[in-house]
Amino acid sequence: MHCPFCRHPDSRVVDSRTTDDGTSIRRRRQCPDCSRRFTTVETASLMVIKRSGVTEPFSRTKVISGVRKACQGRPVTEDALAKLGQRVEEAVRATGSAELTTHDVGLAILGPLQELDLVAYLRFASVYRAFDTLDDFEAAIVELRERQPTGDQPGECEAGATPEVPVPATAAD
Repeated sequence: MHCPFCRHPDSRVVDSRTTDDGTSIRRRRQCPDCSRRFTTVETASLMVIKRSGVTEPFSRTKVISGVRKACQGRPVTEDALAKLGQRVEEAVRATGSAELTTHDVGLAILGPLQELDLVAYLRFASVYRAFDTLDDFEAAIVELRERQPTGDQPGECEAGATPEVPVPATAAD
């Protein structure tokens, strides 16, 4: 590590500590030439390969931004989005791979998003999986209903009960 003050090509580590979130290491270094101290922060490199072939660093902020679009108008808090972003980052880092495709990141988003909000999940999946027809949406909804335990679906009634469905007023009424 070059000294930022005198450009000496070496430095000595005086102290090392992990950051509060545990994702990086903060090191205090001292230059053997000018004796000045400076701080460095080390993080594990995680790169994302985009469809175009361009490689860029993984960004939790970009994940949250993309999911936020799917959650527009839904009762999802910023705190919930931040937790989802953290879960996605932990999942992609847990693969142990230094490079991931955008497809891999998308797969890592789908699970936590499905737990967070089904409508937002369907919106995100429709773009991510490139739904082309209504049949694609119907198949995804059927799949979600099959996975969801009985009684947890919004608006579902007890066995034998008939739900009251509000009938919109028409101009003739």
